[in-house]
Amino acid sequence: MLAVIPHPSLWWTGLRQALVLAPSGWWRRPPFLPLPAADYLRFRMETAYGGAGDQEPAPTDLVTYLRWCRDLR
Repeated sequence: MLAVIPHPSLWWTGLRQALVLAPSGWWRRPPFLPLPAADYLRFRMETAYGGAGDQEPAPTDLVTYLRWCRDLR
């Protein structure tokens, strides 16, 4: 997440993606943050990096993903 700080042009895209990927009613359940479902993240990490899906994404991959989302719109 810190990898996005030097890229202000991606801040709104990051916020939009957080809200798009957050489960409905995220504000009613702790930790009261728009975080994607754990199963979804595990699946995405498994398909991206292999293994059990427990690997942390590379910071450059997050920036690349947000650029892709921004350009796709």
